[in-house]
Amino acid sequence: MRSLFTSRGRMALKQVSSSKCFGGLQKVFEHDSVELKCKMKFAVYLPPKAETGKCPVLYWLSGLTCTEQNFISKSGYHQAASEHGLVVIAPDTSPRGCNIKGEEDSWDFGTGAGFYVDATEDLWKTNYRMYSYVTKELPQLVNDNFPVDPQRMSVFGHSMGGHGALICALKNPGKYKSVSAFAPLCNPVLCRWGKKAFTGYLGTDQSKWEAYDATYLVKSYPGPQLDILIDQGKEDEFLSDGQLLPDNFIAACTEKKIPVVFRLQEGYDHSYYFIATFIADHIRHHAKYLNA
Repeated sequence: MRSLFTSRGRMALKQVSSSKCFGGLQKVFEHDSVELKCKMKFAVYLPPKAETGKCPVLYWLSGLTCTEQNFISKSGYHQAASEHGLVVIAPDTSPRGCNIKGEEDSWDFGTGAGFYVDATEDLWKTNYRMYSYVTKELPQLVNDNFPVDPQRMSVFGHSMGGHGALICALKNPGKYKSVSAFAPLCNPVLCRWGKKAFTGYLGTDQSKWEAYDATYLVKSYPGPQLDILIDQGKEDEFLSDGQLLPDNFIAACTEKKIPVVFRLQEGYDHSYYFIATFIADHIRHHAKYLNA
């Protein structure tokens, strides 16, 4: 295992694995997170272009129960990332092993279910700060240690991570060049997953929930222009179950005249087979803005 050191001399990153893929390298690193106060892993794909210069960087946020491994092993994104010269970062979805009472009790709250919020409730507020982790600490770490251009970054994700991608872009105007999502939770304050997570992490004051809800955030988005791409499987059981609520988000975007391309894909479900089918389109969408 190889370690990277920060300029201050303390160990910042420990390399866990490295595999050659489409001329580039798929790596996984571990580090001690300041925001989350635990060890965290994240995956980094370095395309061939990264050997000779700085590349744009694309952040992927995964869904419920996932680690940094799901996307890199199941989505088949490497070929498109290699061709377009994009560094792709895929973090874990929550802190791990914090010994918080109840963190392992259910699949849709606690471990593997950070929901990309900064918790304010006593049990969770020390560790469950995934919003600050993915928008501040992780990009800083990536910018310091890898050949990326910090001015050219974008974000995308799936399900809970699609929610994460949308709120990251909407809460930070101009920070991300583009955003896209697969089957995102578009209006979490109104769905069961969102209500459970937000109550647990943020408390019962629902006005605080709106700060992490894409449908609310888009209504007050000040610009610059954001071009949003969303793919949604028509046979997705969570769509029919009322967990995703894309119509609410699209209506809010239409009202604000924010361009959103929403594609309802006939026959597709919520799985990585669906993601793998359209991943190249999403990489292309981001490359158009990142390589402009």
